[in-house]
Amino acid sequence: MSEITPEVVAQHGLSQDEYKLVLEIMGREPNLTELGIFSVMWSEHCSYKSSKKWLKTLPTTAPWVICGPGENAGVIDIGDGLAAIFKMESHNHPSFIEPYQGAATGVGGILRDVFTMGARPVANLNALRFGSPDHPKTRHLISGVIAGIGGYGNCVGVPTVGGEVNFHPSYNGNILVNAMTVGVAQQDKIFYSAAAGIGNPVVYVGSKTGRDGIHGATMASAEFNADSEEKRPTVQVGDPFTEKLLIEACLELMDTDAIVAIQDMGAAGLTSSSFEMASKGGMGVELELDKVPMREAGMTPYELMLSESQERMLIVLKPGKEDMARAIFEKWELDFAIIGTLTDSGRMVLKWHGEVVGDLPIDPLAAASPEYDRPWIESPKLPEIQAADVPETDWTVALPTLLASPDIASRRWIWEQYDHMVMGDTVQRPGGDAAVVRLHGTTRGLAMTTDCTPRYVKADPVQGGRQAVAEAWRNITAVGGRPLAITDNMNFGNPEKPLIMGQFVGSCQGISEACVALDFPVVSGNVSLYNETAGQAILPTPAIGAVGLLDDIDTMTTVAFKAPSEAIVMIGQGERSGWLGQSLYLREIAGREEGAPPPVDLAQERTTGDFVRGLITGGALSAVHDVSDGGLLVAVAEMAMASGIGATLSVDFGGSLHAALFGEDQGRYIVTVPENGLADLLGKADAVGISARTIGVTGGLAIAVNDQAGPTVADLRNAHEGWLPSYMAANLG
Repeated sequence: MSEITPEVVAQHGLSQDEYKLVLEIMGREPNLTELGIFSVMWSEHCSYKSSKKWLKTLPTTAPWVICGPGENAGVIDIGDGLAAIFKMESHNHPSFIEPYQGAATGVGGILRDVFTMGARPVANLNALRFGSPDHPKTRHLISGVIAGIGGYGNCVGVPTVGGEVNFHPSYNGNILVNAMTVGVAQQDKIFYSAAAGIGNPVVYVGSKTGRDGIHGATMASAEFNADSEEKRPTVQVGDPFTEKLLIEACLELMDTDAIVAIQDMGAAGLTSSSFEMASKGGMGVELELDKVPMREAGMTPYELMLSESQERMLIVLKPGKEDMARAIFEKWELDFAIIGTLTDSGRMVLKWHGEVVGDLPIDPLAAASPEYDRPWIESPKLPEIQAADVPETDWTVALPTLLASPDIASRRWIWEQYDHMVMGDTVQRPGGDAAVVRLHGTTRGLAMTTDCTPRYVKADPVQGGRQAVAEAWRNITAVGGRPLAITDNMNFGNPEKPLIMGQFVGSCQGISEACVALDFPVVSGNVSLYNETAGQAILPTPAIGAVGLLDDIDTMTTVAFKAPSEAIVMIGQGERSGWLGQSLYLREIAGREEGAPPPVDLAQERTTGDFVRGLITGGALSAVHDVSDGGLLVAVAEMAMASGIGATLSVDFGGSLHAALFGEDQGRYIVTVPENGLADLLGKADAVGISARTIGVTGGLAIAVNDQAGPTVADLRNAHEGWLPSYMAANLG
């Protein structure tokens, strides 16, 4: 047995104070297997020790929330006896080291979080962040990540329907790969992870255990350095075909009354799944590790407990149901092994060929892990950028430049590699404000999106947190959905640095304020810290995944103009017109990343969004698009490019034209309405005190502003859709 030296403790990511606590809990020195278990259970990735103080401040309840944070995924009531189950989770460090498998197993892991609760997955989404396009690794990382997401999702037969991509030099050494899955279950067939029943069998199902992924959770809880490339063995290897079999086998077993509790083996593998199930149920567990199905010879208890091999689940069965369950998993050609029993000891006892090789108390590891109140400081307030201080570039040049910039350019090259139509229920495809998936066999649909503007969060974490939630709410509203709940994926740098910790605290505050104002609770989530390389932190990126409901998909709206000669109306107006601070115009045209981001008026977001949604469900609007990156003119151009129909605009907001066209003021929607419906729309807006101004008319083959002719829609589309394929096809050498 290896000696536990200070060096061994440090290699396991435990501080001296944490190891002292280990000794207090154990009453003796742990052996190597026990130390490894403490290491992964108390890792940042599994224990949330730096973040849980602030996560507790988020609003998590509403009448439609069935299960909030704390389970594998969040659960909301969507009516007719159905529930939507969803979550978003990071696989950042593995995807930088091995982009294909890192991204693929991120998709596999989030799928398991959802179907382990009894839901059939109906959609995948993702939120991706890459480094500067001119960084030598960026093309390789994009290629591998997209192939991994597509390869896994396409093979497992779940459509990838939406997502987002940003580029920034801060991600050069630490990309972000956040994967989201949405599933649908019967409300009376939802499964939880709390173990129960002394003597009940603990069953292992799925793939065999190998040596891949050992210390994956620990790796995800540390900064990268020059040796990071050598960590490939900590990246798991995925098999989507096995995952598909596992989904079907689990759902078949869930149709019986055999399951007491079920948990997927994600981060920290058999360790976290067994400890969490036992802790939630107040139980003890005895595991016979030599009975775990293994795919490699000579594996040790340490390796078996810490492996993060994919496509594995842990189930507590009712006694007497073992043979029936075994028959189901063997029919699907999956491993099935009874590896333990529940006890009343409150302890995890690990046996290896009959000999005890580990004996640990469960609650101190699972429920009483360290909780830190780390020092934090507020981000300094940045000054507002006045439009007069930003040089004006002719809009006919600025517009195609912005549309071809990395953060706005079409993602068609990406989503065409994903099967977004499998299952036959995708009714709004990638490229719109939110994806919409029909609830199978009905006329109702789920709307879903992922959103965050990291440059805003860096400039002002509170406003940036508010904006991430508000934009997700707007995107669901823009397709006609009623926003219901969010999942958050909090990606930040090193929390031991007070400024970084302050970014996290501020983002939580902003998210919380927006969720309360918009009745948009947080039902699940994930925290990924230590996203730094050689001291360089990523932009703070609290990605928001959101789900909403359409009562009738026939009322759904899209961004494309529908016909010429329709009025173009802007609904909603920020507290000032033409906010250029932190805008893409400022960065891409003026070459400056500075200033305060646009403020988010949450009361106005709510009233404006509710008003627009009412118009949509009433059939008054022919097209809807929220205004976000690039401002008003980019939004109009996107509507034109989606349809091939041009637009003639008349824009006079009383300030600088470039600020009016490209300012990123929040809480605004561009809508179109047939000419005979315009007066009614404007009258309704006036009656409830909402800003609605006619800014133009659809028609023609080009964009024109204030009597100045601009580029054709075809030329804009070529610029917009050409950048990413050209970039990826460029000579890597």
